[in-house]
Amino acid sequence: MAASPPPSPTRSLKLDALKAEAAAADPSKPKGIDLYSRFAFAGAVCCSVTHGALTPVDVVKTRIQLDPVTYNRGLIGGFRQVIGSEGFGAVWTGFGPTAAGYFLQGAFKFGGYEFFKQQSIDLLGYEAASKNRTAVYLASSAAAEFFADIALCPLEATRIRLVSEPTFANGLIGGFGKILKNEGVGAFYSGFGPILFKQVPYTMAKFVVYEKVSEMIYRSVDKSQASSSMQTTINLGSGLIAGFAAAIVSQPADTMLSKINKTKGLPGEGTTSRLIKIAKELGLRGSYAGIGARLVMVGTLTAGQFAIYGDIKKALGATGGVEIAK
Repeated sequence: MAASPPPSPTRSLKLDALKAEAAAADPSKPKGIDLYSRFAFAGAVCCSVTHGALTPVDVVKTRIQLDPVTYNRGLIGGFRQVIGSEGFGAVWTGFGPTAAGYFLQGAFKFGGYEFFKQQSIDLLGYEAASKNRTAVYLASSAAAEFFADIALCPLEATRIRLVSEPTFANGLIGGFGKILKNEGVGAFYSGFGPILFKQVPYTMAKFVVYEKVSEMIYRSVDKSQASSSMQTTINLGSGLIAGFAAAIVSQPADTMLSKINKTKGLPGEGTTSRLIKIAKELGLRGSYAGIGARLVMVGTLTAGQFAIYGDIKKALGATGGVEIAK
């Protein structure tokens, strides 16, 4: 059975609330764990596919961040340098941990966002949630990202080690096992502080900008009447703008994360002291090394994520979430 479209806004919060309740009561729609597992699967696929496909851009971006003196020719020049010195396969270094890590992260991020958004609506009531929807978007995305980062951090640490040290290990399993054996579980979470500092603001900016841009567009386009291709195009455009905003907000922490995962700390040196030292060494200009490559990467993958996520949700009939945009 084809999923029915979500109720279109009437610009009356009370009427929209009644329509949302009626839609939620539809027995043909998935609910509870069934619904959120579909959100999680859609998020896992969209993040794994987009991050995996952009592994070459991520490799060059990471090299620029870690060694800006050598890799000082921008994104295209960086590609030429890496391929010229190490071969075409070098730009795909870290594909395994990238695809696996962001599959887990995407499930928690998108599934968690929908879950926490619904919890906020249940707690505040539809009208209050709609009036304060920016706060709902920010709080829901931050909570979801916290749990997503717990899943992502070990695989992101492995990815960065493989990219920064091409001879470190042969792929995901080898790199993960070597870090675990030689440095212990704690090494996987040495970058947990920076990854939170990077990912939480990144995800907050990503979701709130996406929601706001989509809301602005749908003020002039009736969503219930928009074709699937039109909705996908809107998701792409909104996601692209959201990606640019998220990249700029999170760039300094992304650079610090690359630096802290490149090598082990000195004996007795804590994560906080390492972060302070790295921040002083980088300065403001250094913290934005590789921003051009990251704008391309994050803008592209975020646009792709929201387009794929929206299409998979529709295919799975995961339309039971409540929309609170006016």
